[in-house]
Amino acid sequence: MIRAGYALRAADGCIADARRCALAFLAQAEADYPVSVPALARDLTQLVVSELVTNACKYAPGPVLVELGITVHAVDVAVWDSVPFTPAARAADPGRVGQHGLEIVEAVSQTLSIDQEPAGKRITARIALFDAPSSP
Repeated sequence: MIRAGYALRAADGCIADARRCALAFLAQAEADYPVSVPALARDLTQLVVSELVTNACKYAPGPVLVELGITVHAVDVAVWDSVPFTPAARAADPGRVGQHGLEIVEAVSQTLSIDQEPAGKRITARIALFDAPSSP
């Protein structure tokens, strides 16, 4: 697995910076290694990064750590923040304004895990690079 990590400060522009870093990571992985990232996987990676970093910046004081990993099968997006509270995706409610981030991440990810760390939590989403083959 190819990995990269970086820290963000919860300030204006950190979400856009996180998306840019994710795109740069994917482009570098494609340039340097035998991996291909389809447009859908690239878009979903940006969406997941955006939602997870938004939540971390909104609800946790201090830095936000982002780690990206890629294999020939999937992209992993892990976001750490300092709040140990384990969030849960809420039930779908089209009338609710906001608070759909984790629900969206769960819907577009192959897997989603939330792990408490000695200080804070780590949320990791795996995005498939290709759709699973259809059964006949």
